[in-house]
Amino acid sequence: MSTPASVEQLALEDVRVLIVDDHDLFRSGLRNLLEEEGVQIIGEAAAGQEALKIVRELQPDVVVMDLNMPGMGGVEATRHISTIAPLTRVLMLTISDQDNDVIDAILAGACGYLLKDSSIQELIAGIRAASLGESLISPTIASKVLQRLRASNRQPEIETTIRAELSDREIEVLKLIANGKDNAMIAGELHISPKTVKNHISNILMKLQIDNRIQAAVYAVRSGIV
Repeated sequence: MSTPASVEQLALEDVRVLIVDDHDLFRSGLRNLLEEEGVQIIGEAAAGQEALKIVRELQPDVVVMDLNMPGMGGVEATRHISTIAPLTRVLMLTISDQDNDVIDAILAGACGYLLKDSSIQELIAGIRAASLGESLISPTIASKVLQRLRASNRQPEIETTIRAELSDREIEVLKLIANGKDNAMIAGELHISPKTVKNHISNILMKLQIDNRIQAAVYAVRSGIV
């Protein structure tokens, strides 16, 4: 999933970030790299429970979250964060490219999923995207996950819900999201303004009661409409 042009215009110093990882060296190294790029790091946590405490107290804009940690892992922590701080966005940063891990994280509420071998530029783009409620997922992971979902059993009840709740135009937008198009691409393809695309996406998320566009893509593919 690509990020829209507006992501590039966001000032990094305005984004308050919490780093969650159980490896001290990795966490401190990541903090140094991000701070060198101008990112405001408001705290660090070594496990899910500690992360929840900091989220409650400081309400960060973005949590950069590891997946596998002792005690409460990244997926469970993300699920709790979605409930206690719905405006805080979670970006997974992990070594795992397993389909199940990606899907579990997305369905828990993560709005991005990157591997630890990503470049610092990719991570910065992910943080920017997350802070705007957009999504960034490693392209290789995105294609793998969507292929797997397409090959799995279709859930016709989801298609029924989509067709009952969404307008024809919103369904068009949803299909394009599921095919990895960003807002600018969708606007160009449908000959509408990026602002109109953003409004359509907000309506889609509200009507389907889902959190972000990655979840929307998973939802659409599971329904069989794409």
